[in-house]
Amino acid sequence: MSTPGSASVADLGERRIIADIRAKLLPAPAWLPIGIGDDAAVVEPERGALEVLTTDSLVEGVHFDRRFSTAFDIGWKALAVNLSDIAAMGGRPRVALLSLGLPPALAAGDLDALVDGFLALAREHRVVLAGGNITRSPAPLIVDVTVSGAVRPRRVLTRAGARPGDEIYVTGSIGAGLAGLRFLEQSSGREPADAEIAACVAQYRRPQPRSRIGALLGSNRAASACMDLSDGLADALRQIADASGVGIAVDGEALPIAPGARRWFESAGMDPVQEALAGGDDYELLLAVPRRRRGRLTTVSRQSRGIPLTRVGQATAEIGVRVVRNGTAEPLPAGFVHF
Repeated sequence: MSTPGSASVADLGERRIIADIRAKLLPAPAWLPIGIGDDAAVVEPERGALEVLTTDSLVEGVHFDRRFSTAFDIGWKALAVNLSDIAAMGGRPRVALLSLGLPPALAAGDLDALVDGFLALAREHRVVLAGGNITRSPAPLIVDVTVSGAVRPRRVLTRAGARPGDEIYVTGSIGAGLAGLRFLEQSSGREPADAEIAACVAQYRRPQPRSRIGALLGSNRAASACMDLSDGLADALRQIADASGVGIAVDGEALPIAPGARRWFESAGMDPVQEALAGGDDYELLLAVPRRRRGRLTTVSRQSRGIPLTRVGQATAEIGVRVVRNGTAEPLPAGFVHF
């Protein structure tokens, strides 16, 4: 958007905003015969596949604080949270819709950067922006995203497939998103000098959805159940246990807590295990794997481009989720909820 730095979105107007977004897009693929410019987009379904649909809204003051995140970060994260949901279902993302509730005084440059962040992640994951909506917001900035993906029949992952004896795994590491946010809050947005803390801040601002691993888990049916960790590992453990009708025993000492997060929590006098369990904003995947499918999981691990898969527990016939450390069961902290 070639606008002066002092211009606002109100100065641009809705038609100019849409035209500028449209100008940023790459040529549409053949399966998108009608994209931005009509009342609705038209998409050709992927042959032999089911559609996976998800939507999430990011609201200023609830999901992000512009003191701590750039507009580019906000656009990136708005798409990332949706890609994480598609990954948890074993699907591959294809199409996105972007709806924006814009305060009239929002700087045009900030809107430009937000769209750039969204499109940067979209290109990494081969997601096509097919449309959306622009509306005025009386106060907060609101970014609402819908993503559609594809998954083959009998390859869909849900929360309800875990069985007693299944092994419980987590991708990547946990705790970094929460530690990064807490650092920014305490430092009033100051950038960290420590490299490990800086990695936590980066994870909070621009999470990396596990799209590749999710699609691999679905395609080779390695996992019996799966869920993303947007609201924390503790919440995901409860959700899979409840949906599957099983219990889960978690090895607290096996949790892959990010090094910077562990140090941050310890320096603040907090228990890293309890904080990492409760914290959200990690966007990793929690999965249950039957023992007979370990070989399939090994294949996923080999093809995951270096993302670790850590065994953290086991599904049990005894109902309830418990964390065990040094032979002692501990209460599971609450995850994030809006109400």
